[in-house]
Parts: sequence; structure tokens; C-alpha cells
Amino acid sequence: MTSQRHPYMDTAPILTQTDDAEDEEKEELQSGPGGVGDVEALTGISSSHAGFIVGVLFFINLLNYMDRFTVAGVLPDIETFFGIDDSKSGLLQTVFISSYMVLAPIFGYLGDRYNRKYLMCTGIFIWSCVTLASSYIPRQWFSLLLLTRGLVGVGEASYSTIAPTIIADLFVGERRSRMLSIFYFAIPVGSGLGYIVGSKVKDLADDWHWALRVTPGLGVVALVLLLTIVREPPRGAVESHSDAPLQYTSWTADLRSLIRNRSFVLSSLGFTAVAFVTGSLALWAPAFLYRSRVASGSLQPCPPGKFCTGDSDSLVFGIITCVTGVLGVTAGVEISRRWQRTNPRADPLVCATGLLGSAPFLFLAVVTAQQSIVATYVFIFIGETLLSLNWAIVADMLLYVVIPTRRSTAEAFQILLSHLLGDAGSPYLIGLISDRIQRSRPLSHLSQFRSLEYALMVCAFVGVIGGAFFLTTACFIQADRKRTELYTQGQLHESSEREDRLVVPQHGRSTKVPVSSVLI
Repeated sequence: MTSQRHPYMDTAPILTQTDDAEDEEKEELQSGPGGVGDVEALTGISSSHAGFIVGVLFFINLLNYMDRFTVAGVLPDIETFFGIDDSKSGLLQTVFISSYMVLAPIFGYLGDRYNRKYLMCTGIFIWSCVTLASSYIPRQWFSLLLLTRGLVGVGEASYSTIAPTIIADLFVGERRSRMLSIFYFAIPVGSGLGYIVGSKVKDLADDWHWALRVTPGLGVVALVLLLTIVREPPRGAVESHSDAPLQYTSWTADLRSLIRNRSFVLSSLGFTAVAFVTGSLALWAPAFLYRSRVASGSLQPCPPGKFCTGDSDSLVFGIITCVTGVLGVTAGVEISRRWQRTNPRADPLVCATGLLGSAPFLFLAVVTAQQSIVATYVFIFIGETLLSLNWAIVADMLLYVVIPTRRSTAEAFQILLSHLLGDAGSPYLIGLISDRIQRSRPLSHLSQFRSLEYALMVCAFVGVIGGAFFLTTACFIQADRKRTELYTQGQLHESSEREDRLVVPQHGRSTKVPVSSVLI
């Protein structure tokens, strides 16, 4: 009598499965319950409606990043208006990111258990109100501006932890990867538009405060679209191969599982390096470019009693951010998709290539700024394109190595980690290093440029460290992905997820082996 084969049966020849069997299994996954053909029936949402939902989520993500980088686009004006130095300017981004990362785990917990649509609506409403209020703060209340920028984190925390999980519950396979790439286009495009809209609205209104009043109005539009178009899909239905619903576990159990998930932890550390570099460049690149032109003599310094800003630098950097983001995200997804046909570790390897490749170009962008601003723009273009390879791929990796009922929590803790060690402190750290270097030199336009130049060199070294984390992720990605697939399909349960299981072969003595060794 033949026994039914199960991937985790002790007598199953797990380690000798043929390629043909793997191909048959993949075909079964595509045609079985939860496959592409059954997605509409499982979610109750048509393919076209799902596309509209992604469009709305993209629009809201675009507004979030526009608002975040509008401040960077008018940073010199804010410094002059409030009379603050570089380190205090860096606090604007640091306070916002700090509140964002503290609130993210709270919304991650709620997003795994309650209606995600209404959680996002609440966050966007608060974000719009607080952003508008921040544009009316008088010059003697800089601390109040810091407070309002911190409260803006409520909106972003409610959205960033939840939106990717909705996309994950609407699509499967390569289609999910493409939709995630569309969603993450909003990061570079929104960031670039933040610089452009901020500087241009300020010029038209002759007042930087109006730059902060654009996104709240669009936030009202986003709220209406969210309420009328977005629907809540069932969690994990498109991936489940079992009629039994996925079981929820306690928050502490979720955390223990995530901490043991090596691919999740290592890829999050790699993404932290991306956040550190992009956060530093986002706030300081326009100011650095402006100072480099003054130091090189191509731009006249401001007369005493007046203030000048690098509006053209913000505009050019904004355009570069938009273009490189679209190119990088598209290239990253496409390269990874094609490479995965021959190498299942393609995702972390593409991310590692992006970070390691960007480091020398970002270093060259900093050291050549005084000699050639054109060369600096070229190096920034290449470096940011390589950095942007990561955005959609990191999100996709998280979704396929974490089970559906823990994804919002995983998103939240990836945000917490990447911001805690990444862009929460990097703008302030760069500003602080710049100020410390500047204090040891006579005050001049050249010393202001040099101090920021040396501070920004840190970004290249952080990029190399991040690349190493992604290379390590490649060692574990296959096992963690397979484990998640089996759990989602009902073939593996929590009690089976132990690193050392007793394996009883058909002949011979039983032994303990790591689960990961039989999942590759």
C-alpha cells in the first residue's frame, strides 16, 4: 500500500525530489485554489476593480512622499525664517520619522486584526489636518513645528504598514510583483514632486508656507477615493490551498516568529541602509548642491541681510529623483523576474548589487561637486538609480517570507527598524557632523561646503554595509519562502515550525536535522 506523499512526512524522500516534480507542483499552485484564475472568486473583487484600488493606493503613497520632501525643498527658507542651524534643520526629518516608526507597530498590530480601509482613512484625515496646521506656525514657535511634523507620522504609519498587505491579498505571483512596483513608483516620484512642487509653489506665492498647503487639499481627494473605491479583501485567501481559514496568533507569538525569520531580519537590515542613504540625500542634497556652486564661484553668495535658496538645485534634484526612481524600480523588478528563472536567490542579490553599486557613485558625487556640478549630477543619477532597485523587491520579499496574518506587523517592524537605524537619525547625524566640522574652521562659504561634503561621505560606507546584509539574506531566502508557502497552504502548522525536528527515515536510526535543510 502506497503512502500519500507530504512535504513534511518523515518517510518522504524530501531531499531527492526531482525537477519534474517541482515543475508539476508549481503548475498545481497556479491552477489550484488561490491560483491566478481563482483570484476574483476568492476576493469578490474584479480584476479591473483591483487595478483601481492599486491606483488609489499609489495616489495616497504619492501624496505621503510629496509632503515628506516638500519640507526639504524649502529647507533653506525654513532655516532663515526660524533662525536655526543645520542640526536643528535635521531634527525636522528626525522627529517625523521617529513618531512614524513608534506608531508603525501599533498600526501593524491593528492592521492584522481590524478593517484596514478604515484605519487608513483615520490616519489620512489626521495627517491632512496636522500638515495644514503646520503652515500657520509663527517664527518664535519652532518647537511647535517639530510637534506638528511628529504628528504627521500618524498618517504615514497608518498607511505604509497596511497598503502593501492589501495589494498582497489582491494579486499573486508575477502580477503581485508588478503591482507592487507600480505602488512603489510613488516613493521616488512623490519625493521628486515634493522638491518641485515645494519650490515652485513657494515662488508663485512668494511665501514658503504655501508649499505646505498643497498636499492637505489633495489629501481630502485621497480620502474620498479611499472611501468610495477601495474594498477590504480577505487576508491570505488568494494564497491558501486549504478551506480552513488561517489561524491568528498572539502578538508576542507573531514577534517571536518574525525574529526567527532570518530572511525578514536580514533584508530589513539591508533596507535600513537604503533608508539611511536616501534619508540623508533627501534632506541635504539640494543644500549641498547649492553650497558647492557658491564655493566653486559659479553662484554668487547672498548679500548680507538677505537669504538665497537653491531653488534650481531643488528642481533639478527633484527631477533626478523622479526619473531615477522610475528607472530603478522598473529595472529592479524586471531584472529580478528574469534572473529568478535560473536563480531563486535573485531578489536579495539584485538588492545587494544595487547598494554595493551605488556606493562608489555616491562617493564620487560628493568629492567632485566643487570641480564639476555636471559630473555630480551624473553620479547622483547613477547612484540613485541603483538605490531604487531595492524598493519593490524588498516589499515583495517580505510578503513571500511572512504569512498573511503577520504581514502588517512585519511591515510595521521593518519600518521601525529601517527608520530607527536609518532615516530617523541620518539627517540629524549628517547635520551634526557638518556642524562639528564647521566649528573647527573659520566661518566661510568654503568651510560650510567642506563640512557638509565630509559628512555626506558617510552614506557611501553605509551602502556597502547594507549590501553585505542582502548578500547574507540570499543564503536563507529559499528555505524561508518555502516554509511560508507550506504554512499558507495548510500543509505546515505552528507546532511543526521548530528548527530541530525528529526525522524518522524508512530505514535506519532517527535523527534531528534543521528544518531549513529540507526546505531548499
